[in-house]
Formats: sequence, C-alpha cells, structure tokens
Amino acid sequence: MNKRIPAALFALTLLTTAACTPAPKENKVAAPGASTSGTVELWHFFTEREAEAIDTVIKDFEASHPNIKVTVKSGQDDSKVTQAIGAGNGPDIGLSYSTDIVGKFCSSGAWVDLTPYISRDKVDLNQLNATTRQYTEFDGKRCAMPFLADAYGMFYNKDLFAKAGITTPPKTLDELTEDAKKLTVRNADGSLKTVGFLPLYDFYENAAAHLAPATGAKWLTDDGKSAVGTDPNWKTLLTWQKNLVDWYGYANLTKFKASLGDEFSADNAFQKGQVAINIDAEYRLAFLKDQTPTLKYGVAPLPTADPARYGGGYVTGNILGISKNAKNPEAAWELIKYLTTDDAAVTKLAGLLKNVPTTTKSIADPTLNADADFKAFIDIFNSPNSVTTPPSSSGPAYQETFGKFLNDYQAGKVKDLNSGLTDADKQINSVMQLGG
Repeated sequence: MNKRIPAALFALTLLTTAACTPAPKENKVAAPGASTSGTVELWHFFTEREAEAIDTVIKDFEASHPNIKVTVKSGQDDSKVTQAIGAGNGPDIGLSYSTDIVGKFCSSGAWVDLTPYISRDKVDLNQLNATTRQYTEFDGKRCAMPFLADAYGMFYNKDLFAKAGITTPPKTLDELTEDAKKLTVRNADGSLKTVGFLPLYDFYENAAAHLAPATGAKWLTDDGKSAVGTDPNWKTLLTWQKNLVDWYGYANLTKFKASLGDEFSADNAFQKGQVAINIDAEYRLAFLKDQTPTLKYGVAPLPTADPARYGGGYVTGNILGISKNAKNPEAAWELIKYLTTDDAAVTKLAGLLKNVPTTTKSIADPTLNADADFKAFIDIFNSPNSVTTPPSSSGPAYQETFGKFLNDYQAGKVKDLNSGLTDADKQINSVMQLGG
C-alpha cells in the first residue's frame, strides 16, 4: 500500500506543476440541492487486488448515486496525474499516495479548494482524525480529503526473540539497541547472517520521517524554515542511529542489505527471518498473511527516546482531490465525499485494502478492531504522540535534501554532526525557497 513516490518522479512532478499550473482561481460551486449527474473520471495508483477493492466500492457508490457513472483508470502515479492536469486533460479526481505533495497541489492550484463544497454541504471535519486533517490542507486551504491512512510502528519476530531470551518488544531506543545486538548473528568471517535491527536510513521504510517520532524531532519551524539544525531531537536520533551503525560496521550493513530481497516481494527480509525487528505500517499485515502465513510475529509502537512519548508513530495516507480542469467537479465532489466521509464506505475500504480508516465511527468499528494486530495500528493512529510530516509548497523537497545528508552521515562522510546539521539547514531552506 505504501507506494511512496520515487525521488525522480517527485522532481518531475514538482517541475511539471510549477511550469504548467497557473495561479489558482476562485472556486465556485453550485447552489445547495443542485442535481448532480453525469460521468466522473477517477485516476488512482492501485493495481491488482487493491484496484479490485476500489472497483467494489465504486460499484456501491454508483448503486446509491444512479445518476453518476464513474470511469476508473488504475495504475496512475502522481507524475502522470500532474502532467495531465498541466496539459489541460487531467481527471476529475486524482488519488495520490503522497501526503507530501499536498502543499504543492494546494499552493499551485492543481487541485481546487474544497472548502466551498464542505461548507455548502455542512460536512463535519471533526469526524476525521486530527492528523489526517493536518496533512490534507496547506496555508489555510483544504485541497484534499484523506482516503484511508497508514500508521507506522514496529514488527518483531517472536521466534527469534524467544531464541535470544527476549520476552517483550523494546519500548525505548536504548532497549532497541540492546535487543538488536542480542538478536544479531554473525558468520565465522564476521559478516552478518541475521540482523536484529537494520538501522540504515535507505533500507525499506527507515525514512527519517518514519523514525522522527522516536525522538519527537520537528521538520520545520513555525515560520516554515528548516528545523533540523536547531531541534536537538534530530541530534539525539542521528547519534543513536550512527552508534548502532558503527557497532555493526557500515560496510557490513551495506553488504548485508545488498543481499536482501525486494521490500514488497515474498523475499522481504523480515518475512524471511533475516531481520528480526523492522519498521513498517499496517499494510504489511496483508503481505504477511498472503506471503508468509506461518511466520510468528508481533507488532508494537515505535520505541522512543522519552518513555512518555511511547505509543505513537508516523502517520500518513492517501489523499483525494479535484483537478483544476475537472469536467464534472460536482460529481467529483460527491464521489470524494462518499469515499472519505461515508462511514460504511470507509469501513469497507479499510477492510478490503487493509489500511487504517479515517472517520471516528469507522475507526471504532468492532470488526476491524477484532484483529489484535490491526488494532495495534489503529491505536498508533489515534495516539496523541503520533505525528506526520508538515506540508510545504515545495512538496517533499526538504525531506529528500535531508535524506541525502543522512546517507552521507551514516557512511561516515560527515565528521562534525553539529556543523553538518547547520549546513543541512541551509541546503533545505535553499531548496524550499526554489521549490516554492
């Protein structure tokens, strides 16, 4: 589910949006009670089983809205959607897998402001989780609605834990370090055979955004500038990570990582028992059931530096918006409203796609909560200690720039962390200014 957009595609998306999208225009909506009918076109990125799940709920919508026909185009990433909008032939609705693009979509006008529709139809946004409300608007403009969510926590291998004499999952970063060392097995030549926790930032879901909740590190200051050089929580996280990298040996880790299978294949390192502790989201549950049904595992919140912050994690999700050149914006809004605020539809989608629902009633659905592992992610999603990445008019540029710094740092190329973070601040601010 977490098909994060690659950096190259993000760059293309941002350049295309900046070059092809004019300043946003005032969004006018029809009067209340206006008849809504016609065809609406939805583009989304899902394929195979997940695309079939979308089709199932779309049929429900058409049954309850007989005057509206939905044309669905699957397998469309953000780059394709944005290019189509820039060329004037975009879909009525785009479903994006990246909350990081909201700032760009909102500020550029690629997606229209939904506030007039929300106000007219008296949609209560308080039925949506606070974090999802945060990542679907930018600079006072709501150009998106949340389409399910991902909550990130920790998966651990119960058999490997038992073998190492560990009875409970780690709750603090210090405990994670201790357990990772106990769980690690080396070959006779010193190379890595089994890794307790693979701490490299460029491994699977170990993005800085997903690990930042462990220390409460902030990305941006109140005035929208980079905070990586001034927030001491970043230094805490980076120092902890680098110490663990050094214990393994950076060369050993990179060699081991190169031998591992693709994240979304049956050869996933956690599923193969090659990594004992892994950062991942609720969507992994479906992969485990399908690809490794005999694996004994547990799930828990992300370990934290401060025990008082335990229970949370990183929250993100998919988003829906109406293109600025939508041919049928009224029908588009009806479909978006159904997919994001109709409790029965949201609950059904969550069950089919195995993602966290986003409305108050759907989150409390007893069927979804009956699965203890899935409930663990619902609890992370609801935790006041969970956070997301803040939207920016430059999209994910600040994260990508910091990611390059982190890769250099873990490789030992940054000799002084303090000055390195100061330089990273400057680079991030420069990229954000250009991107905006």
